[in-house]
Amino acid sequence: MVFYFTSTVVNPPAFIYVGKDKFENEELISHGWEEDVWFHVDKLSSAHIYLRLPEGWTWDNIPEELLTDLGQLTKANSIEGHGSSMKTNPAICKGNKKDNITIIYTPWANLKKDGSMAVGQVSFKDQKKVKRILIAQRENAIVNRLNKTKVEKHPDLREEKENHLRELRKKDQAAVLARKKEEDRLKKERAEIKWQKDHAYDELFAEENMMESSNQDRDETWEDDFM
Repeated sequence: MVFYFTSTVVNPPAFIYVGKDKFENEELISHGWEEDVWFHVDKLSSAHIYLRLPEGWTWDNIPEELLTDLGQLTKANSIEGHGSSMKTNPAICKGNKKDNITIIYTPWANLKKDGSMAVGQVSFKDQKKVKRILIAQRENAIVNRLNKTKVEKHPDLREEKENHLRELRKKDQAAVLARKKEEDRLKKERAEIKWQKDHAYDELFAEENMMESSNQDRDETWEDDFM
């Protein structure tokens, strides 16, 4: 089961999803999208919170209001039972009740998983791609607003990702075809311009040749007609 939330502090609204437990977290780790950003309480047990970036967004310029929503939702889901997601510090804590906790976030593609890790545990490929935000305390107004949008689903995460990748390939192919058509159009246009430049005087030369030919057929006194 996956829980879905919607944040309306940005336009268009942000799409957020959360694994029910560490086993669901494992599925989310395996079948995340390149557009996903992973959130977690630093050094404490918590759910895996994912933001799916809208088209054109990047993970390092998420609006502050949305980061606050994600931080509050992550803190609210830092409860006993999720299990630690980090390889270090496997202790189970109740971050939901603690003040001044740090939320870490990173692109899904930066998550690292190997066979030595327990279910739901991850580390990072590049520590430099991990950002932190401080959540001083729980803000019930934010958490309640987000919880009102909560929807439970049982998605086939593998199939969803395969369909998504298939759509991306179609878009890439369409973009390549569009570029090819534009390149062919420009090539044809340049060729036409070059031909016009190369043959700009063809008609003029043809007319001069015709006049010379016409003059050659006149007798020596033809100029007298203009005297």
